[in-house]
Amino acid sequence: MPVFNRILGDTTAGMMEKALAGSSLRHKVIGNNIANVNTPGFKRSEVSFENELATASKGEEPTGLTRTHAKHLAPKSQVVSPNVTAVTNTSLRTDGNNVDIDAEMAAMTKNNLLYNALVQRLGNYYTNIKSAIKGG
Repeated sequence: MPVFNRILGDTTAGMMEKALAGSSLRHKVIGNNIANVNTPGFKRSEVSFENELATASKGEEPTGLTRTHAKHLAPKSQVVSPNVTAVTNTSLRTDGNNVDIDAEMAAMTKNNLLYNALVQRLGNYYTNIKSAIKGG
């Protein structure tokens, strides 16, 4: 059973799943920005998780921390959560709104590409595991 836990507890899959969660949240935040493009005084928000994810993935390698029992605490570097911050220091219009619809649409497109690539990679990862289990 420990081999099975090592396969399913792989940090690569965990990091991809966390990146998917961050990308999903970013999609919601960008959608909210777009929905409020004409709301006076609205300040756009941004989601950041890539730097934290990169730090967590780098932090696991040198320490060599692994969970040898399900009741052990996970290494702190595995805790990654996306951060939503409001951008309040800019204003594009006289009504105080700082949403640039073109920039938001470009960010939405970029985020969609990231999300789709992550879904494809994660799907391939689990397909490979399934193939290995079946012996093919």
